Amino acid sequence: MIHRLTERHRGANAGWLRAAVLGANDGIVSTASLIVGVAAANADHRHVLLAGVAGLVGGAMSMAAGEYVSVSSQSDTERADLAKERGELHAFPEAEHQELAAIYVARGLDPVLADQVAVQLAAHDALGAHARDELGITDALRARPTQAALASAAAFGVGGLLPMITVLWAPAADVGVWVTGLSLAFLGLLGAMAARVGGATMWRGAARVVLWSALAMVVSALVGRWFGVTVGN
Repeated sequence: MIHRLTERHRGANAGWLRAAVLGANDGIVSTASLIVGVAAANADHRHVLLAGVAGLVGGAMSMAAGEYVSVSSQSDTERADLAKERGELHAFPEAEHQELAAIYVARGLDPVLADQVAVQLAAHDALGAHARDELGITDALRARPTQAALASAAAFGVGGLLPMITVLWAPAADVGVWVTGLSLAFLGLLGAMAARVGGATMWRGAARVVLWSALAMVVSALVGRWFGVTVGN
């Protein structure tokens, strides 16, 4: 009896991990920066909360729309490539067979074995074999626009809830400080977790997220303070 060894590779996490981390990171940074900027302009607590809600909803919809359009373009390209490959398989089966065999030769198989592999795979699913080995298209990595849009919007919304919750309970006079501190702490944790799952150094992942996020919040605070002073004068 042959026992199969199940191996887990980190590369399988790359797609969803990138989308989740990007969405949550954007949700925290965008919403927190907006809140910090409005708070720095000496706006009252109600206006700070309203700005945060508007930023959260608008940002989530923007992420969903952008991701849907981007992934739809990828999906259109994949469908066009598959349609072209299907036509070539019908019109030039021998040339396509030689092309597939040549790919396997380039990967290290001897010509005879490469030819046998190409024959057997084509007999099972010719289009699938060419999609995977010639075009690099697989079912697991196919573009899914709706799924990507919903995932990005959800991740952004979850991330944006943290600064919003902070606004609700933090002292009105210090809301900017509380939002900045807690957001950066959570962003550092998020960066460390993403690095851990991806097999990278945790402190480095946390540091790069916190650095750029802090820069965004500082710039937003300076802009808010400048406009607040200008309006006040």
